[in-house]
Amino acid sequence: MVGALTILHVLRAPVGGLFRHICDLARGQAARGHRVGVIADAASGDERADAALAGLAEVLALGLSRVAMTRDIGGADIAAVRHVGQRAAETSADVLHGHGAKGGAYARLARAPGAVRAYTPHGGSLHYRWGSPAGVIYLTAENVLKRRTDLFLFESYYGRDTFAAKVGPPGPNALVRVVHNGVADAEFLPVTPAPDATDLVFVGELRMLKGVDVLIEAIARLAREGAGVTATIVGDGADRGRFESAVAEQKLGRLVHFVGAKPARTAFTLGHTLVLPSRAESLPYVVLEAAAAGLPVIATNVGGIPEIFGPDARELVPPGDPVALAGAIAAALQDRNARHAAALRLKARLQALFSVDAMTDAVIDGYREALARRHG
Repeated sequence: MVGALTILHVLRAPVGGLFRHICDLARGQAARGHRVGVIADAASGDERADAALAGLAEVLALGLSRVAMTRDIGGADIAAVRHVGQRAAETSADVLHGHGAKGGAYARLARAPGAVRAYTPHGGSLHYRWGSPAGVIYLTAENVLKRRTDLFLFESYYGRDTFAAKVGPPGPNALVRVVHNGVADAEFLPVTPAPDATDLVFVGELRMLKGVDVLIEAIARLAREGAGVTATIVGDGADRGRFESAVAEQKLGRLVHFVGAKPARTAFTLGHTLVLPSRAESLPYVVLEAAAAGLPVIATNVGGIPEIFGPDARELVPPGDPVALAGAIAAALQDRNARHAAALRLKARLQALFSVDAMTDAVIDGYREALARRHG
């Protein structure tokens, strides 16, 4: 195909929204005739991630390669950067697109003369603060690497503005684009709640950043007021044991159930309303997926979530506030008509503004403009 691009996506762990984003983007780019490859960590992920990568590899003209990538900075990074550079040379890559803190670092440090270096943070380093030791390391690295970046592709205006506030403006020669995540047409098909669906369902990684402890405290408050609100917690993570202990201590065992990780649309059948009590987010796919499926959503006012909700963003809940979250849950369960109307408005907004096709086309347009600037 005339004008086809050679694109390598670089990430560390094939999990979560970042991985979903890359899968959608790589498939969309391949469908448009571009030659696409993926480089990922050799050890991260699980059987589901391995299966997803195997399926993705079928559309990757440049193949899938895996190399050791550590979560923290270490000696293995040198070999990983060298591997990315070798793959860029072997494929004559037009674009090295790094995702997340580690993928972004490898894509921008690798030797790849002539290739455009694109970077999507996906939160990553931007969750850190300058006041913490880790924040000093990661944000300093971002400050250095921004000078080696041709194209910044932020998932939200929030991510763009946070980068500017914490790291500083991108280099004078870098292009900056905001490209929201998108969902596919099939995801707008409604889900049917299971017969034993609980009032609420949480779907995500079980760690403190996601605010599951705040949800548990909100449910405990409602229980003390006589409202037995039930919830299903879908997912796994480092803090699962801590959350299960909190449920036991609050004597909420009959109300809150942990069921492990499940595919999103399967998880959505387990509750009548999605609740996302996160302390920080970028532009979470779980909100897009649930809203597309017609599930009512209660979420916190963090990251790019207000950009998803638009005019209804005023209904979002402050993060880390179990009292406010309990109030939002009680209001949603009491007024089912209002909850249903809000879900319909949000679904219509997504259909108009958040599609995989629009996301893919906007990213490719960004690549082409950066290449024209670099070689023109």
